[in-house]
Amino acid sequence: MNLYRFLSKTKRQDITTTCVVVVMSLLCMVSCGGDTKDVVVVSFDPETSYTLKTTDLTTLISDSGITRYRVKAEEVLMFDKAKEPYWYFPKGLYLEKFDTLFHVEASVKADTAYNYEKKGLWKLVGNVKVESLEGKKFETSLLFWDRKKEKIYSDQYIRIEEADKIITGIGFESNQDMTKYDIFNSQGVFPVKEEVADSIRMEVPMDSTVVDTVP
Repeated sequence: MNLYRFLSKTKRQDITTTCVVVVMSLLCMVSCGGDTKDVVVVSFDPETSYTLKTTDLTTLISDSGITRYRVKAEEVLMFDKAKEPYWYFPKGLYLEKFDTLFHVEASVKADTAYNYEKKGLWKLVGNVKVESLEGKKFETSLLFWDRKKEKIYSDQYIRIEEADKIITGIGFESNQDMTKYDIFNSQGVFPVKEEVADSIRMEVPMDSTVVDTVP
């Protein structure tokens, strides 16, 4: 009887202990389960992942403490964690330069642009059009503007339209105001009227018939 009672008591204790363990496990699963969160590891490449995006941007840029430029862009992506931080303008850029009285002196347009703030370097890409202080018009597919060195340059085809002539070439370098420049590989100088006349002739089909309407 004593042995029976001992075994019975031991068996009841084992059952009780097992029940306690099961209950504690269930309580832990329920309580811990409510706080369980899925951890998603997202790779971040500072060279290709932007940290800030803004749309419909209009901002002013100062030069030597004086506000001299206004930048407008439909969209801007900022990569300020990149090794060389930059702003990216994927949908184009329009920039104006004005005097101390906020009169526009010059303007720049481009399909795409990059601004490397630490370097003080702008890179303009695609249908770049510049109108200088003197009214001259520059057109190219790639243009660099080094604000620290105060110069503008390109190694691509350049077309410069002045009041009486048009100059074309491959590659050029200019001062920041684009009033003094050098064309490295000049392709020619053409009178404005001559080029306009050539463009009109090109629009007329070779096999078209010209009718004289003058009596």
